[in-house]
Amino acid sequence: MRFATRVVHSGHEVDGPHGSVVPPIHVATTYDRFAQDPPTHFYSRGENPTMAALERCLAEVEGAAHCAVFSSGQAAATTALSLLSPGQRLVCCDDVYGGTHALITGLRRFGVLVDQVDLSDQDLAAAALADDVAMVWLETPTNPLLKVIDIAAVSRLAHARGALVVVDNTFASPALQQPLRWGADVSLHSTTKFVAGHCDVLGGALVCDDPALHRAFTGHRTLAGNVPSGMDCFLVHRGVKTLSVRVERQVRTARTLVDLLLDAPGVTEVLYPGLPAHPGHEIAARQLSAPGSIISFRYAGQVEKLLAGTDLFACAVSLGGVRSLIECPALMTHRPIPVEVRAAAGITDDLVRLSIGIEDPTDLVDDLTAALAAGV
Repeated sequence: MRFATRVVHSGHEVDGPHGSVVPPIHVATTYDRFAQDPPTHFYSRGENPTMAALERCLAEVEGAAHCAVFSSGQAAATTALSLLSPGQRLVCCDDVYGGTHALITGLRRFGVLVDQVDLSDQDLAAAALADDVAMVWLETPTNPLLKVIDIAAVSRLAHARGALVVVDNTFASPALQQPLRWGADVSLHSTTKFVAGHCDVLGGALVCDDPALHRAFTGHRTLAGNVPSGMDCFLVHRGVKTLSVRVERQVRTARTLVDLLLDAPGVTEVLYPGLPAHPGHEIAARQLSAPGSIISFRYAGQVEKLLAGTDLFACAVSLGGVRSLIECPALMTHRPIPVEVRAAAGITDDLVRLSIGIEDPTDLVDDLTAALAAGV
């Protein structure tokens, strides 16, 4: 089945004697051992039929063998990082989500060595991966600077050192990029974002082909208890059905808004992988089926006035939903990162990030045009 068909049908087997075309929501916390032959469900911190349906769906959507879902993207990230032991080395790209930055720097307290490197620079990547490394962590496109990292090239370097490659695929979503196809070992999602798509449920996922890795992830989840509820799994699964059409609309509208920003008053730089001038444009064209619907730009006007001046763009964190959002990473998602670290990475106070929703493009153009003009 092609992608648009898989997102609708995967994990949606017709329900037994009732003929339901939507899987039921299982809210039970425990299961009768003698009502099952053989016993497969014991306690919902470990097993839940609604959770299993979502996991089958997300694995099939990425063309992978396994998926483990979690209560949030951060829960999924914490689980992946739990594979590291004291004395091991993690190499992470230098531009990451603020919550991820907090997680990886916190690992130093437990004796894990952490190096942040611009992995979009192939020379720097090769130098960083010339030494012993246990795990390589990358986002592509990155948050919020939209750098593009060559997954295949980094994976070859990492695997030569016996390292595991984890790709945070949240910005692209499975609709645009499937990291395992390019050599990654794990594809991570905050399913809160594009996968669920409606800003009404938290979730995370780790997708992989290695059964031993999958067992490690589900084993940690059972012990740590960072498991999603049946209702959360239902909401994420319902959102997956429209992923293809949502992302197609969002990308198309993003291109319109990029054209607006290139000539807009006060905009000094537009960061978008779909632009030929973007340093990662060629890799993005090969690795992504489309350049995405997240746009970052630098604004010489009054950023606070811009943020407050939009009506349709909500000034809020998160991304990937049906409603368009605007934020300043330095003031919001990345504020906990020390100022000097943010500045060195290029996450300055003039950087603005847009997440494009599914509203009418003309209305979004009018809303952003007015706000940009007012802030200059």
